[in-house]
Amino acid sequence: MSLRFYDTKTASVRDFQPITEGEVKLYYCGATVQGMPHVGHVRSAIVFDVLVRWLEYSGFAVTTVRNVTDIDDKILEKSSKSFADGFEADEYYKPREEWFALAYRFEQEFARAYQALGVRRPTYEPRATGHITEMHELIAQLIENGHAYAASDDSGDVYFDVRSYAQYGALTRQKIDDMQDAADSDPRGKKDPRDFALWKGHKDTDPLTASWPSPWGRGRPGWHLECSAMAGKYLGSEFDIHGGGLDLRFPHHENEMAQSNAAGHGFANFWMHNGMVTYQGEKMSKSIGNTISPEEMLALAPARVVRYFLGQAQYRSMLDYRPDSLTEAGAAVERIDTFISNARYRLGANASAIVATQVPEAFAAAMDDDLNVPMGLAALHETVRQGNASLDQHDDAATATALGQVLAMTQVLGLDDAGDEQNSAASAEHEVLDQLIQAQLAERAEARAAKDWSRSDAIRDALAAAGITVLDSADGARWTLNN
Repeated sequence: MSLRFYDTKTASVRDFQPITEGEVKLYYCGATVQGMPHVGHVRSAIVFDVLVRWLEYSGFAVTTVRNVTDIDDKILEKSSKSFADGFEADEYYKPREEWFALAYRFEQEFARAYQALGVRRPTYEPRATGHITEMHELIAQLIENGHAYAASDDSGDVYFDVRSYAQYGALTRQKIDDMQDAADSDPRGKKDPRDFALWKGHKDTDPLTASWPSPWGRGRPGWHLECSAMAGKYLGSEFDIHGGGLDLRFPHHENEMAQSNAAGHGFANFWMHNGMVTYQGEKMSKSIGNTISPEEMLALAPARVVRYFLGQAQYRSMLDYRPDSLTEAGAAVERIDTFISNARYRLGANASAIVATQVPEAFAAAMDDDLNVPMGLAALHETVRQGNASLDQHDDAATATALGQVLAMTQVLGLDDAGDEQNSAASAEHEVLDQLIQAQLAERAEARAAKDWSRSDAIRDALAAAGITVLDSADGARWTLNN
């Protein structure tokens, strides 16, 4: 099967053919760093991390750009509130915090969440505030092409003229007259209420540090403009894939596509959007208290389990969280990890030579078919089942083959990188614990050889009281920790 992805613009699954043979250029929207990351942010990052991993496994050289929006109305608003009399700080918001300090602090929180969940760093992660020059160039090109204008009220605002561009609305298949008014700037200087801001003139109520000189007066960029400028700078005027959450299709991605195309750029060849995360079938909302954050998930389960849960659905579908979701994900991960552990134990010294090999054909077909992770997981668990059967049959060759395939699939899914630091610490602790328990198992083996059953049982019972189960087999005894 050829590699195929669903393209939002054409509303169809299309064969994927990169613009440059053997190379893929991908841009996906990162965080607006106004607060702590939520599950929608990290689900999107995991989706596109898996996409990159699969493209690389498939032989492509991938350039990935994920932006940071570090200047925005909400960032300025939250910073301004921190200076107000009577401001009440909490665990996330500090008193008298400048907008750039707030943005940078939350940028680091996103980086920590990504790292904990095994989301690899992109090729480059540009900040909006570092690309003002490129934004000015794009605005000037749009004005020259007749698709943008300076506001009539001398505010310093510059708008995109939506009615000047016949294809406006093509991404979401909407007619201009059916669209909502643009809500990103003062409407007084607009030709049409749907025209959106490319440049926002400086206001006395905003800090001077949140403005830059421009041909149209001091100000700051509009949100939509930022991504077009950064994508163009690092990936060129035309690139392969633009991704992001489903909630960004309109107005953000619609406006990105319009302004880039109107400036003469081909922009994205494919548009890929991931679905949202719900809570027991309902949209998450702080006001009704049905939210869970990545931070809370990581307090409930290991990062490997959280990664499995957030990455298990088909990326375009909704992912529903329920109170038992992490328990179910944990059981699935346990089945995978138990096989890996048992296979390595069975293969002994030879296990160190087993590395990730080719994925099974069923897994490859699933991933090629619009990144169908649920079918890929079905292939993973089927391989685990076959590997367990090989263990029962003492078929070391088949066990080694299954182990290599399982390791290849967990690498593609990013499970091996989730909680790296946590895993390293756990591995060191496990090694020390194993040495202590192996000494007890050796003593128990001697007692069994001498038919000293009371001593043998006493050792087993002492280990059980400590939460350790002893498993006897023809190959000797091994141990597992009780759940």
